[in-house]
Formats: sequence, structure tokens, C-alpha cells
Amino acid sequence: MGKPTKQRRQGQVAARAKGPSGAGTAMVKNNPFEVKVNKQKFNILGRRTKHDVGLPGVSRSKAVKKRTQTLLKEYKEREKSNVFKDKRFGEYNTKISPEEKMMKRFALERQQNHEKKSIYNLNEDEELTHYGQSLADIEKLNDVIDSDSDTEERGILSAELTAAHFGGGGGLLRRKALTGEQDEEEEKPKSRKELIEELIAKSKQEKRERQTQRENAFELTEKLDTDWKEIQTLLSHKTPKSERKDKEEEKPKPDEYDMIVRELGFEMKAQPSDRMKTEEELAKEEQERLQKLEADRLRRMHGKDEQENKKKPKHMSADDLADGFILDKDDRRLLSYKGGKLNVGNEEEESGNEEEEGESEEDSEGEPGREDEEEAIVEEDDATDSPSDLESDMGSEEEVTANEEQTKKHKENEQKLQSEEKQNAKIEAARSELPYTFTVPESYEKLKSLLFGRIIEEQLVILERIQKCNHPSLAVGNKAKLEKLFGFLLEYIGELATVEPPELGTIDKLVLPLYSLCQMFPEAASSSVKFVLQDAAHDMEEMIEVKGRATFPGLDMLIYLKITAILFPTSDFWHPVVTPALVYMSQLLTKCQVMTLQDVVKGLFVCCLFLEYVSLSQRFIPELINFLVGILHIAIPQKQPQGYTLVHPFRPAGKNSELLLVCDKKDMETWQKQNLPLSIMTRLKESSKTEINHFRLSCLAVCLDIIKKCAALYESLSSFHEIMQPIRVLLTEHIPVSEYPKQLQELHQNALKEIEDKGKHYTSMVCEKKKPVPLKLYMPKIVKVLEFGRKQGGSKEEQERKRLIHKHKREFKGAVREIRKDNQFLARMQLSEIMERDSDRKRKVKNLFNSLATQEGEWKAMKRKKFKN
Repeated sequence: MGKPTKQRRQGQVAARAKGPSGAGTAMVKNNPFEVKVNKQKFNILGRRTKHDVGLPGVSRSKAVKKRTQTLLKEYKEREKSNVFKDKRFGEYNTKISPEEKMMKRFALERQQNHEKKSIYNLNEDEELTHYGQSLADIEKLNDVIDSDSDTEERGILSAELTAAHFGGGGGLLRRKALTGEQDEEEEKPKSRKELIEELIAKSKQEKRERQTQRENAFELTEKLDTDWKEIQTLLSHKTPKSERKDKEEEKPKPDEYDMIVRELGFEMKAQPSDRMKTEEELAKEEQERLQKLEADRLRRMHGKDEQENKKKPKHMSADDLADGFILDKDDRRLLSYKGGKLNVGNEEEESGNEEEEGESEEDSEGEPGREDEEEAIVEEDDATDSPSDLESDMGSEEEVTANEEQTKKHKENEQKLQSEEKQNAKIEAARSELPYTFTVPESYEKLKSLLFGRIIEEQLVILERIQKCNHPSLAVGNKAKLEKLFGFLLEYIGELATVEPPELGTIDKLVLPLYSLCQMFPEAASSSVKFVLQDAAHDMEEMIEVKGRATFPGLDMLIYLKITAILFPTSDFWHPVVTPALVYMSQLLTKCQVMTLQDVVKGLFVCCLFLEYVSLSQRFIPELINFLVGILHIAIPQKQPQGYTLVHPFRPAGKNSELLLVCDKKDMETWQKQNLPLSIMTRLKESSKTEINHFRLSCLAVCLDIIKKCAALYESLSSFHEIMQPIRVLLTEHIPVSEYPKQLQELHQNALKEIEDKGKHYTSMVCEKKKPVPLKLYMPKIVKVLEFGRKQGGSKEEQERKRLIHKHKREFKGAVREIRKDNQFLARMQLSEIMERDSDRKRKVKNLFNSLATQEGEWKAMKRKKFKN
């Protein structure tokens, strides 16, 4: 069995070898050792083997041939960039037929032959010019360079002059013989002297011609100027007004575009402005301004004059005419006599006294004093000879001067008293004035001492100055101090809410500095508010553990919840401060029992806060709806709830189940709608029965308003009607609307209309019409029995995945093998190139050595020959 099979396989190998080439068959026949037989362990009937016999030599030669045609060609052309491109028309366009391609190529060839061969071969009929001169003449370079003065001709050598002086007469004559006429060729050549004389005569003639041209041009310009002046006089003649008006009427009106263009031309251009200052620079300037104002206030408080700090002006000479030199005061001294002697006193004091006493003396003693002075002067002039008269006059003058001195002293004392009073008034005003610089209070008590007892405007000014004087950019520790200030201010607001009566106006104004601090330090603000909320929630849990029930918090906590909505965004899905606040408010509406009217007001306030929190996000709050249902329940007579259910903290019956029920018709008639202020909770105990009934009706009105807002807020929900069903049942069936005032009836109708007008946003569920689905039967589980030795797999996907992995691995190995063979082939080619270059070099070196050896032998032979000779 083995021998015939071997012969058959060899025959198959020979048949395969016939395909590629005849050389392969001859090689196989001549050398049977090239055939490789892959033996198998077991012969299986019916299995066809593909690679039982192989020809490694043939496959190797094929691979080498293929690499020489592809890889070797790329290797040899690796540094070449020449590419053959066929640019014939339509060569790569398959949409054009061969006949059309040939016709188009023939047309293009005829067109190229018909065109001018040179792009510089212009049409001879047209003559091109440049500034009136022909381009052909310009190219000959025969133009003469004109010059207006002799100085411009210096240094310019013509071609003829150069040829005459440096090139010899023969070259010039030969040039003239070539360019001249035939009769000039027969003339004799001129000598050098004659040529120079001709050049001199020619230059003189050209000079005279240029001079005449300049004179003619000057005359023409003067004539033109005179003619222009005569024409200008005619043009400057003014037309009469009537003709001018007719012309103006004839002028077309400017378009809107022209008007806009003119307006843009006259518009002011943007002026360069100073750069925007940074926040740190602004804070530093504000601090310097406040420090300057504080120093000014302290100076006024201590009674120091501003002029004392200023430096007195130094002595100024007559030549000193600087900016501070002002001639507003006459320093010349008036010549005066006092008591018969020359007055050399302090003129500044006298001038000041005279100015202060001027008005009073004119009213009281002006006229008699003047008469006495005139009489004294007359007596001095007339009675100079009598000594007795002179002595009497001297005595009277001394008395007058004594009286004047006493009056002056008295007035000076009065002026001192007035100045002291004014100074004291300034000091008191400076003391009562707020300081301009403040340090950040280190504790709550210091902040309270700064703010408590002052009006709200002063408190706002103090907080503003604290922030400006201690900005974080001015010092290192200011940031931590201002972060603490936020907590102190929050605590101060809570204390104002607990005062009797609560200062709600002051709290409203203090929210502004609180908001600014929150914007500067959001992390510190959030931690402070979270601490307050955690403390309140912990107190509620302790109260529930101790007493079994919780009560609504005080007014300070409600104000904290209101401030939280102002300081932080309430529309976020989750917020580190707002989310705990929402949880706390929902616990208030579910865990705190409604025992008094104050609890009702607090609960309604929390409902209003809920609406404010979810106004943008439109988040559904079930606690809000349940609390409103409970408020409506305690406003109806004692009945069992039908059509709705109550949840904690409300009860269907009990002590406080009729808190908002009003039975007095007179109180209903006198009720008027009004808002419920938070401060009413503190004075509700002292109210009368009528006021309490009015208060109940006001609470019911607020509840109806909240219901209306809730209906507008949740109208987009698909379960809107199911959510508002308990409220609609209470409004339509249980509440005694007919007994309430008209305003309350209108509120009831509006709320009910807002609920009923909303349409349904969903359709009722209906079973789809389909064929009945048959029951699932237990089908037999077929397990495929795998043969021994094969790769096992679970599902088809797993088997396909393993097959692809195996195929990828096999292909990867084959690619690596081919790359390795390519590298080996390239290495063999490179080695063959190196060996070829080395052999070529050795051959050339050998030839050089041979030639040198022959030369050396010939040289030695010649040397020996000479030596013998």
C-alpha cells in the first residue's frame, strides 16, 4: 500500500510543478530530494489533505523572485522622486470615448501650432508707446538726457566721448561705418582732434538750445499767470441774491446716505480712558480714603485746627513769582499817631480789631468820635503856640485811649468765649460722628456693642466700613476675620427676631451686608447656615424624644429659612444648604402639631417659603398639599372626613379640630382682607374675640391664596387632578362658603376655578388588541457532543470569537514571518552591494599598484641606462 501511494504523490507534485514554469518540472525530475512529504500519524478515509507534499525550493524561488520585483525595486528607488505622469487630454477620464479623445487632442495640437511661438512677438501694426515715445525708440537708447543746468552735466560721459578718449578712434569709426550710409564708408577717417572739436561744438549748441527752451517756458508761464488772474476776477464776481436763490432751489437735496456720512464725519471719536482698576486696588483706595477721614475726625474731636498742621509760608522775595504768589493783601503800614507819638504797634491786631469793631462803632459812637477827632486835629493845627491848651488836649486823649482799651479787652473776652463755644460744639459733633475705620469684632458681644442701640442707617454704615477697611486683599488675616463676621451677623439677626416687638425692618436692611459677605465667602456662609439648620433639627429630635411631640420653632428660625432662600440658589437639584433646609421644612409640616393660631400662622409661613423655594424648579412637595388639606379641615364644622384623608399632625376630631371655625356672623361682616404680619404672633394673646375671628378668616384667605398658587405651579403634572382631589372635595362639599364674606367667597371661587380649569394630560389605559400568547412549553435541551481533541466552546458566539482569535494569531505569526524574511532579503542585497563595491575598489587599487609598479620599473631602467652611459 505504501509504495503506490508514494508514486501517486510524486505524480501529483509533478503535475503541480508544470503550472508555474517548465524549469520547476525539470528541477523536480532531476532532483527528487527537493520534494518534502509531510507524514501523518493516521490515514483517515475521506479526508482530503492540502499540504501533504510541499516544494520548499520552488516556493523559495517564487518568494525571491517576487521580492526582487517589488521590494528590491522600492529599495533601489528609495531616494528618487521622479514620477511619470501622463498629461494627455482625457487619459484618466473613462466617460469619454477614444474617438472623442483623439478629436480633442488633434484640435488642441492645431491650436498650439496656430498660436504665436514667442510671447514677445507682438503685432507689428500696433505701436506701443510710453509717455508719448515709442518703445522701439526707447530700446535703441538713443535719447539725450536733458538737464536744466550745467552742474547736472558734470560726470556724464556719452558713448562717443568715451569711445574717443578710451576706446581709440578706430572703434568709433568702425561703428559709424557700420551704421552710416554707403557714401560715408568711402570717406577718410577723422583725426582725434577733429572729433574732440565736433563734440565741443555739439555740446555748446545743445546748451544754447536748452537755454532758449527755458526762456520760452518762463515767458509762457508768466503769460499764463496773467491770463489766470484776469479769469479769476471774472469768476469771483458775486451773483445777486435772487439768482442765488434760484440756483439754490435748483440744487438737489442730499440723500440720506450722504447725510449719515457727514454725521459720521462730525461724530466724536472715542477718547482713550484709564484702565479698569482691580478689586485689590479699589479696596486699597477705599481704605486710604476712610483712614484720611478718620484722621480728620480725630483731629476735630481733639480740637486741633487744620491750619496749625499746615506749614507757614516762608519769606518771599520780590522776584519770587511762583504759583503760590498772590497779591491779595496789602502789607504796607499806615502812618498814624497815638498820644502825640508815632504808632509802631502790631498792625495786624489793629486791623483785625478795626474790622471787628467797624460796624458797631458806626452805629453807636461813630459820629461823635469823628467829630472829636476832627476837633482835636483842628486844635493841633491852629493852637500850636499855647502850651496850656496842649496839656488839656493831652489829658483828654489819655482818657479816651483808656476807655478804648477797656472796650477792646471786653470784646476780646467775648470773642474768646464765642470761639471756645464753637470749638466745643465742633468737638461734640466729631465725637457724636461715626468713626471711619473699624476693626473686625472678634466676638459676638463686640459686634452687638457696635450695632445695638443705633439706627439702621448707622448700622449699615458700620458694617460697610468694616468690610472696606478689612478687605481680604489688604492683609493676610482679614479673610478669616470676615468669615467669622458672617456668623456673628447671622446670630445678631436671630436676636433681633426674638426681641419684643421684633425689629423686622432692621432685619430686612441687614440682609444686604449679609448677602455681600456670602458672595465673598460662600463656603464659610454655607457652613454657618448648615450649622444653624443642624442645631434646629437636633432640637426637634430631642423634643420628640422627650415630650413625644414637636412644636414650631421661633420667629428667628423662620427668618433664617427665609434668608437661606435669598443667599443661595433654590433651583439646584441638590444643594449643600438648600436641600437640608427643604428637608427641615418638610419635617416642620409633618411633625409639629398645630395647637394654637400661632402654629397656624407659622405653618402658612412655611408653606409660602416652600412656594418660594420651588418656584423655578417646580418640584412637587406632598407635605405642602397635606398641610393645606389640614388647614381647610380645621375651618369646617366637626364632621368625619369624606372624600379625603388627613395625615399627621392633623386629626379628624379632637380639641384643636375647629381652630379656624368662625360662627359669629357680625365678625364675618366686619372682616376685611389684610396681610398677616409675623409680628402679630406676639400680640395675639392680648386680642379680643372679634380680632381673633378676623385673624381666623385672614388665615383662611391666605390658605386659599396658597392653593391658587399651587394649582398654577403644578398644572403641568400628569397627576395634577389626583393631587388636588382632596382640596377640591373640601372646597366644593364641606366648607360653608355661603356664610363667609364676599371677599372670601371670591377667593374661594378663584381657587376652585384654577383647579377645575386644568385639563388632563394623560389618557386612560386600554388593553391592546393582540392575539393571545400561547403558554410556554418545556422544549428539550439539546447538548452538542463534541469530539475528542477539538476545542470546546459554549455558544456559537463564543466559538466564532475563538475562531477569530485563532485566525488572528495565525495571520499575525505569518505577517511576522514575512517581515523577517523581507529583512533578511534586504540584508542580503545590502551585503551583496557592499561586497560588490569592495571588489570594485580592490580591482581599482590593484590596477593602480600595477601602473605604479610599471612606472617604477621604467624609471629604474632609465636610471640604470643613464648610469651605464
